[in-house]
Amino acid sequence: MTFELFVARRYLTARRKQAFISVITLISVLGIMIGVAALVIAIALITGFQEDVQAKILGATSHIMVQDLSNEGLAGYQGVADRIQADKGVLSVTPVVYSEVLISGVAKSKGALLKGIDFSRELAGSAWLQKLEAGVVPGQGGQREGVLLGRELAFTVGAHVGDIVDIVTPSANLSPMGLMPKRRRFQVTGIFNTGLYEFDANTALVSLTTAQKLLGLEGKVSFLQIKIRNIFEAPAIAERVKKELNHTVYVTTWMELNKNLFSALKLEKNIMFLTITLIVIVAALNIIATLILMVMEKTRDIGILMAMGATPANIRRIFFYQGALIGVLGTGLGAILGLAWCWLANTFQLIRIPVDIYQISFVPFRLRPLDLLAIVGVTLAISFVSTLFPARRASKVDPVVALKYE
Repeated sequence: MTFELFVARRYLTARRKQAFISVITLISVLGIMIGVAALVIAIALITGFQEDVQAKILGATSHIMVQDLSNEGLAGYQGVADRIQADKGVLSVTPVVYSEVLISGVAKSKGALLKGIDFSRELAGSAWLQKLEAGVVPGQGGQREGVLLGRELAFTVGAHVGDIVDIVTPSANLSPMGLMPKRRRFQVTGIFNTGLYEFDANTALVSLTTAQKLLGLEGKVSFLQIKIRNIFEAPAIAERVKKELNHTVYVTTWMELNKNLFSALKLEKNIMFLTITLIVIVAALNIIATLILMVMEKTRDIGILMAMGATPANIRRIFFYQGALIGVLGTGLGAILGLAWCWLANTFQLIRIPVDIYQISFVPFRLRPLDLLAIVGVTLAISFVSTLFPARRASKVDPVVALKYE
């Protein structure tokens, strides 16, 4: 331990005649601690919310979507899928047929999005399909064609596993009474729950071939959904897909589809970081006040040290270390307090929110290592800067004046 650090530690821990300075020192530590804890909790909240919503959105939808420019269905989709699959960043390419339909159950009717997918391909990459809330994935050979309903949709129409629902599509059949919408009865084979409320409340899934026949899209699909290895490479891969297909298709990434949501979350995170940092700055003002009062109390000691050979640089370091110790102690305690709260909130799901508004049932707290480093770094930087003025003032004490009346 260096001479300066030893003296700084003794000044902080020794009992003083003026208890007021000790109180201000404690307030400084508490201020830094509360500010850091608030930053940790706030950033963990925003990050956890963003990651949870992002995971649910990407788990239920595609990373990149390829559609035909004419919007009449993508013909020859298998060849297009093979060309896209050749990209090293692509995990899978699956065809999808979709249309808005009316689903009628025992309780009521509701508009929904009917999606036809290849269940054999989707099962490999969709955890929510592998773990259905009830029932099984539609298979071949049943008396009726099967359908999977989202949990909220099933609840709304009053359908359970084994029940029959009517699905009415916009495409029409010619009858003696004129054009009539197509109507077909399906058996509910299972109910899924992705955790994404909007998807679970408005989506029904059938096999790809069934949807193609029902919607009159034999040999065509509505779009190809692409899942990639690194979701943040979506824009680059989308550009490569456009070049490979000679711009004959419309390519959309998950970032473009959810741009407003994630931009708002990022802006909110930055504003919250800057706002709560003001708490740390206010606490740093207490460090300045503490050190200035300390300099006034220890003027005689400073004079003695300088008379014994201590240089102004030694005195500066002594008071710099005092402020630094306050900052480090407050930052460490604040980080521990913030992380402890995040653990408790996640373990016991302390903060519950309406799932139909926020897409998740409780607020998750997740703190990235880089965010924690940024919080600790900014706090320590503010603490260290706040020590410069008092330390400089202490180094300018004249030992002759300080010891004049001793």
